[in-house]
Amino acid sequence: MATPLVRRQRRSAALFLAPFLVLFAAVTLAPLGYAAWLSLYSEQSSGLGLGGVQRRFTGLGNYAEAVTDAAFQQGFLTIAGYVAVYVPVMILGALGVALLLDSGLAVARRFTQVAVFVPHAVPGLVAALIWLYLYTPGLSPVTDWLGQSPNTPGPASTHPLLSVVNIAVWEWMGYNVVIFYAALQAVPEQVLEAATLDGAGRVQLALRIKAPLIRPAVVMAALFTVIGGIQLFTEPKMLLSASTSITSTWTPNLYTQDAAFSRNDYGLAAAASLLIALAAAGLSFAVMRFADRRSPS
Repeated sequence: MATPLVRRQRRSAALFLAPFLVLFAAVTLAPLGYAAWLSLYSEQSSGLGLGGVQRRFTGLGNYAEAVTDAAFQQGFLTIAGYVAVYVPVMILGALGVALLLDSGLAVARRFTQVAVFVPHAVPGLVAALIWLYLYTPGLSPVTDWLGQSPNTPGPASTHPLLSVVNIAVWEWMGYNVVIFYAALQAVPEQVLEAATLDGAGRVQLALRIKAPLIRPAVVMAALFTVIGGIQLFTEPKMLLSASTSITSTWTPNLYTQDAAFSRNDYGLAAAASLLIALAAAGLSFAVMRFADRRSPS
């Protein structure tokens, strides 16, 4: 039987957890439940809203339609290519910058830290306007410098995947640099001093001592990067009007938006969104299992 002290501790814990649990239920569990319910029905209306709304129970029909839709499948292939390029570039680039800052070799370290993080702090709308300008032929000095004319496809049309990776790296590298740099500050000085006495140079210290010691932070950043890659939406949405290669169903998230707001098929959009969530959960589990197997015993 619980003692009075234990009961007070439980009440205190419940009191502190209650605000989080309420918000979690309101903004996560309730929308998921509503999406699951909505995915079981087919609801369509006319584009002008004058034809009324027809709703009928379809069970798993929306899921089957999404899974067998070639556009939805192609969206996941796009995500696979994006993740294959984006994750290594992001993680290795951020790790390299963090190690450089920690080594003291970077010129004007404070200024460099701020300059690297500033893109992440730029509001999304401002970033969208900047990159839309930079990738629009006839407006962008970059495309003009590359020899593109207003009548020829720009970089966003010729290499849409690389263009999207470029925007995402610009936006998120500073965030990961901060995580890695903070982890590097926690590396014990005694370990570094011992390695230095053993003859390790700066490169060996960085690659053989520091990088392995902050492996948990690297795994966490890689996991978040993979999850973010599956949910890719903002960057291709920015370039949708500037690229002839990026379509309204280019990624799974764009597919759900098109299904909901262009085709007014909210059941299909809900089913597709839940399938994306399942894919993100499965890939996250795979990344964690891979990290556990590669971790030293």
